[in-house]
Amino acid sequence: MNVRVGLIVGREWSFPPKFIEEVHRRDRGVVAEYVKLGAEAMDGACPYRVIIDRISHEVPFYRTYLKHAALQGVTVVNNPFMWSADDKFFGATLATRLGVVSPKTLVLPNKEYVPGIDHQESLRNLTFPLDWDTVVRHIGLPCILKDAHGGGWKDVFVCHTREELLHHYDHSGLRTMIVQEFIAWEQFVRCLCIGQRDVLPIHYDPQARRYHVDPDYLTPALRDRIVKDSLTLVGALGYDMNSIEWAVRDGVPYAIDFMNPAPDFDINSLSPEYFDWSVQHMADLAIRLAKSRGAAGATRTPHWQALFRGREGAGAARRAARST
Repeated sequence: MNVRVGLIVGREWSFPPKFIEEVHRRDRGVVAEYVKLGAEAMDGACPYRVIIDRISHEVPFYRTYLKHAALQGVTVVNNPFMWSADDKFFGATLATRLGVVSPKTLVLPNKEYVPGIDHQESLRNLTFPLDWDTVVRHIGLPCILKDAHGGGWKDVFVCHTREELLHHYDHSGLRTMIVQEFIAWEQFVRCLCIGQRDVLPIHYDPQARRYHVDPDYLTPALRDRIVKDSLTLVGALGYDMNSIEWAVRDGVPYAIDFMNPAPDFDINSLSPEYFDWSVQHMADLAIRLAKSRGAAGATRTPHWQALFRGREGAGAARRAARST
């Protein structure tokens, strides 16, 4: 009997049908299809061995269901527990601890809070006013102000002066912002990372939001370092589908953004060559995960730490549970 891979997508039209077609073309006993969800029961079984998640960061209902599916034994790409916990300040801290070069980063208290929060009574643990001179002195100018939980280049501001930084911070509303060292880069690379084993570095222009097919853009040594550091990051995060942006200054790659667990797979932006690479490697991943696991919905003991750590941690937890 065929095992099933489910696909949860948003407003993208090139990748989903090609991915489904490619999985079926392999004829490996795996079928891929769009997941259909309605009112789901807490004890309801999930019919999929694997679910590929492309949109739950925009649709909270999907994220809620995917955590339920993970508890049923479904392999979710990407792990919804890790994705829910991730943010850009955590990422900067993680990179530093792993020995991956990252821009200097500070996290800032919110500018505004939900109704009912009183600055004098509810926020007694915060220091007021914020010492902006120390912030600027530590990070330097220009700097980058961005949403700690954002993506897709939304709410990202290049600030050239202290006044500009304060202006954008004062208009950040309820968002938690980070301020980051600006890297004046000579080369900019976006890597597609699939299955914690395959990395494709691509010449990317962040101003034009455009990929360039340029296989000689990086020296072999720089390419090897970027691939190695990318694998280090996705391995620690447990992400099987991700993109990582690298700003290269003086020959050193800085990891500036790696919270992209629903990377761009659109043929119109990637180019046909890189699009085909994405489809092929995502089909490889889906089939490998579907064929390597036991029946969907298999009973297992929930190990929250393993769920947080991702697929490898969950596998270790299953082995531990079988030994007890």
